Amino acid sequence: MPSVEHEEIVALFSGGLGLQALSVAEQRAAMEASADMFPVADDVVVTQTDARGVPADWISVADSDPGRVILYLHGGAYSLGSRNTHRGLAGRIARAARATVLLPDYRLAPEHPFPAAVEDAASCWRWLVSEGYAPGRMVLAGDSAGGGLALATLLALKAAGDALPACGVVFSPWTDLEGTGPTAVPGAVDDPLLTPEGLQGNGQLYAANDLRHPFASPLYGDLAGLPPLLMQVGTREILLSDSTRFADKARDAGVPVCLEIEDGLIHVWQMFAGVPEAERAISRVGAFVMEICP
Repeated sequence: MPSVEHEEIVALFSGGLGLQALSVAEQRAAMEASADMFPVADDVVVTQTDARGVPADWISVADSDPGRVILYLHGGAYSLGSRNTHRGLAGRIARAARATVLLPDYRLAPEHPFPAAVEDAASCWRWLVSEGYAPGRMVLAGDSAGGGLALATLLALKAAGDALPACGVVFSPWTDLEGTGPTAVPGAVDDPLLTPEGLQGNGQLYAANDLRHPFASPLYGDLAGLPPLLMQVGTREILLSDSTRFADKARDAGVPVCLEIEDGLIHVWQMFAGVPEAERAISRVGAFVMEICP
């Protein structure tokens, strides 16, 4: 049963985010204003950098291993979100995994539609490799659209013949921009954060002519050869079936997948520091990363 702290978050969003009626600029402003809900801990060090033309932050704590690197791609339906909204989460991941996190500001739709985000994520990866970081000690990670972007970037890197990271970690990834999964049917789940109509609208905004391109909707990709994956998703999510279907297809392709389905939890609950389920989930991420990237 979800914790009291989790249910307080649910109550906070019980009326929905109410962003659909706003312009993209207004939605972005609202999401940026929400960053105060996800503060950066005092022990987290943030340093700005330029990752081959993509502005990014290095996120670390005192015991971060500089050679264990997580390229983390923020969520926000490909049109919202930034380093600012996700520094708090990146810092908690850095601490749990004793890693250094690169958190880029990839280009957003509608000004920069598909494949701009994939190009930027791949460029960051290649910059890291060119800087001497070992792919075998690196991770591609992300949440929601950023989780889908992490999986899409893995497919793009594989197709280009690039070395792949040791593993991937995704929270509630958006793997099907068309929203054809059973939990994306209106009324299928009581999701306080997302709506099927909102997802479909954002899918059109990002990749209207490429909704089933595997670098936009990784569910439709050839998943053979991908590295081990940790996927976390809650049962109170429209995107639950985006995770379950992707995990099934990946396993059928021979990819080791650890799929954690959390009963009653909402979309990207990991964002909320102090919520017991969030702290446990991030702790498991840390253990997974350190086991694969010793």
